[in-house]
Amino acid sequence: MAEVTNEPIYEVLKSIQTRLGNLEDGQREIKTELQALRGHMLAMQTDISNLYAGQAKVELRLGRIERCLELSDATV
Repeated sequence: MAEVTNEPIYEVLKSIQTRLGNLEDGQREIKTELQALRGHMLAMQTDISNLYAGQAKVELRLGRIERCLELSDATV
């Protein structure tokens, strides 16, 4: 009777372990890229918020100027 060894199983397990390591490295890279994207999105949100705040200030000043010069159509 032929002797049965575990060598083929060990070889398959080694290749699986290598592939899992590669997957973990890929996941790590994707996580890093997602964190960078999240940072850029947050920066854009902040910039947009600042633009809206600046626009609101300009609109308030314009409203005051119109009232002062009596240019406004609505008398509220």
